[in-house]
Amino acid sequence: MKRYITSESISEGHPDKICDKISDAILDEHLRQDPNSKTAVETFATKGLIVVAGEVRSNAQVDVQSVVRNTLKDIGYTNPKFGFDFDDCAVLVSLNKQSPEIAMGVDKEGAGDQGMMYGYASDETAEYMPLPISLAHKLTKKLSVVRKSGEIPHLGPDAKSQVSIEYEDDKPVRASTIVIAQQHTEDISEEKLKVEIVEKVIKPIIGHYLDVNTIIHINATGKFTIGGPKGDTGLTGRKIIADTYGGVGRHGGGAFSGKDPSKVDRSAAYAARWVAKNIVKSGLAKKVEVSLSYAIGVAKPTSINIDTFGTGTISDEKILSIVKDKFDLTPHGIITSLDLKRPIYYDTAAYGHFGRDIFPWEQTNIKLDLLDDN
Repeated sequence: MKRYITSESISEGHPDKICDKISDAILDEHLRQDPNSKTAVETFATKGLIVVAGEVRSNAQVDVQSVVRNTLKDIGYTNPKFGFDFDDCAVLVSLNKQSPEIAMGVDKEGAGDQGMMYGYASDETAEYMPLPISLAHKLTKKLSVVRKSGEIPHLGPDAKSQVSIEYEDDKPVRASTIVIAQQHTEDISEEKLKVEIVEKVIKPIIGHYLDVNTIIHINATGKFTIGGPKGDTGLTGRKIIADTYGGVGRHGGGAFSGKDPSKVDRSAAYAARWVAKNIVKSGLAKKVEVSLSYAIGVAKPTSINIDTFGTGTISDEKILSIVKDKFDLTPHGIITSLDLKRPIYYDTAAYGHFGRDIFPWEQTNIKLDLLDDN
């Protein structure tokens, strides 16, 4: 039976991803100075303006203006041709103290909020990710590389990709459609741009999944010179599906960027991925979804569920028993096991929070064997 799965990825220069990068840069700087910092930082971007707001409890002294401008510079907003410049834009900051009522629960090692979180892993790629989102992230990352290196000149920071994969009997067989939107200046023609992107980005990344029937759309409106905050507003946490599994599996709705690890929206989603990846790596299932839920101020999860979609080598109930035995899924346990009170979050904010071995929740360090009583 044929089916199609489509996923998208957004470059670091997209308005929403600018906001994610800034929020996580501010988080990292707080953690660098004070590992016990508690932050919930939101960013808004529009033409000529960045607004940073939220709640913080920390001993750190952070120059938010400098962090914002350095982040924009790192992304590549250094050319006024792209309608937004790190040195000239306005930056407004309104960071307030975190509610003491939240602190009452968090300081007792309880969860920083209620909610449900999901983790997913599949053996269809080497990184244990669904193929469509894996390829989509690799495309946008490659677009960034060729832009910053100058291999393809006249590119702007704003870009998006979308990959549709055809499956037969639950196996990926081909790329049916590839979509690229890449900001550029008037110094390169659309015809030249399309040839360069196909040869230097799409073919190296998509590889054997391309065939003569693959449909490719590059800047389908005809041109893309107005991008970034000049072309659209941006907000932290508005690309949660691209941040996770590209629409495969479920999502609890909580965003990641700007939140310290006491917020289970973030840390428990990372833990769920860690558990899921170790389940598949251990050969207990070909794919699995792990769901967790929490109550604010309470340490233990209110629920843990395992779904292997019928691919498990043992029952889901037995896998759940193994997970409960092997993993401490309290907020304190997660933070300690994954060493999350470190400035490691800036790189998560673009090209996916999962599927890259640079992050501690991607380690497959827990061997999951049957328990004696099973």
